Amino acid sequence: MSVLLTRHHELMEIKAELAERDWFMGTSGNLAIKVQNDPLQFLVTASGKDKRRKTNEDFLLVDDGGNPVGSTKVRPSFETLLHCEIYKKTDAGCSLHVHTVANNVISELYGDEGQVVFQGQELIKAFDRWDEDAELIIPIIRNYADIPKLAEAFSSFANENKGAVLIRNHGITAWGKDGFEAKKILEACEFLFQYQLTLLQAKAGLYGARHLS
Repeated sequence: MSVLLTRHHELMEIKAELAERDWFMGTSGNLAIKVQNDPLQFLVTASGKDKRRKTNEDFLLVDDGGNPVGSTKVRPSFETLLHCEIYKKTDAGCSLHVHTVANNVISELYGDEGQVVFQGQELIKAFDRWDEDAELIIPIIRNYADIPKLAEAFSSFANENKGAVLIRNHGITAWGKDGFEAKKILEACEFLFQYQLTLLQAKAGLYGARHLS
């Protein structure tokens, strides 16, 4: 099996798994996986597709500028330039972008601070933070409507081979050396976001109960 077909199959499996989690509401989200380095080419989801369905046009091959390689009837996802930045600046092999309620709410709660910080959480280890007092900082950038401007803001944080960046009220982009690692990082982030929201709700409820008693 060729590298292209192998990567296509890998990305198809990731798409199916994330679709089961209902992380592609309203055709949102996009996935990408590197096929080769020189010249840079990667598969990315086609724009406007229902990612809960499987078709022959779910992905297309693009170059280092996000332009389709060869003839195609579909367009690459709008955030393809973010994936370009990751693959041009790091050795990552897969990058995933999803919109969930949890990551949108977290990005709004901490957006003015420009980051959300987690410490003492087991799932930080997904980022290879093994120290007992390890700290994980996930940047939050402004949601520019102009995609090249968004890619420029994103690019300054795409400086490690694995990572994640929140776009305020837009979603999260997570990446890693391959599909397995990128998905692991994405899942860890979503757990941390849901945990933080649940904790804030529990504290608010406890505070309210104390003042009512």
